[in-house]
Amino acid sequence: MVAIIADTTASIPANLIEELEIDLVPYYIMRNNETLRDGIDIQPDEFAQYLMAARTLPTTSNPSPGDYVKSIRKLAERTREIVAITMTSKASGAYQSCRAAVAMVRERMPHLNIDIIDTLQVAMCHGWAVIEAARVASQGFGIKEVAQKAREIAAKTTMIQTADTLRYLYMGGRIGKAQNLMGTLLNIKPIIGMEDGLIVPLGTARTRHKVYMQMIEMVREKVGQGGRIKIAFTHCAAMDQLEILKEEFSKHFQCVEVLVSALSPALAVHSGPGTVGLSFYPD
Repeated sequence: MVAIIADTTASIPANLIEELEIDLVPYYIMRNNETLRDGIDIQPDEFAQYLMAARTLPTTSNPSPGDYVKSIRKLAERTREIVAITMTSKASGAYQSCRAAVAMVRERMPHLNIDIIDTLQVAMCHGWAVIEAARVASQGFGIKEVAQKAREIAAKTTMIQTADTLRYLYMGGRIGKAQNLMGTLLNIKPIIGMEDGLIVPLGTARTRHKVYMQMIEMVREKVGQGGRIKIAFTHCAAMDQLEILKEEFSKHFQCVEVLVSALSPALAVHSGPGTVGLSFYPD
């Protein structure tokens, strides 16, 4: 069976990681004098509580080539076909690290067939590509079909996210093209998304309710009222808001699959507590 490698920023629900046998490579979080492995040494809820009181923002680091080599070698014990799926190469070095790792491994294991996919996505848009590729792999299809599914899903997923502030994105240097919103955020909620691998501004509103109505309208423009979608709701210390958003979406669309997950700590560093988002694609 084709094996799947992803990283922890995909924010995939734990039950699916286990069920689909997805091998996750952790990001790193540097906090004061300690280095934490995302999802191993630190979990989302614990990290969100830390962020609420933090005076300085931790930094993050993508997996090293050595981390990917370790994962590939482990998987090579049971398969000769591997698909590695990374978050956007325009906001992280994970894709480059993975490419370097594959180059190293091929010198000693030329029999391995490895495909590396840059999703140009983040969070559960990245996660959906991983999940659907793993489902194809579990059905016994080969590497060509598995990789094709990952690319197909990555290309048609959309992320829409809101937060109490863009402060964390700004401080972490991940604000992308949403920079122009910084001067207007005293009394409004920002809405951001991804375009061509970079964070972009999608709009603003003064209340959470108005933000959620804008999110619904953005999805409606893509799939129509009552459209069939697969959707993942993500959050950072905002499960109450996630439930409100989830309920509103159920009124307007046929949500044929609904996933809920906390953002990985490596992403929560940049989005901050109070973040609620969704990642969807037409079914």
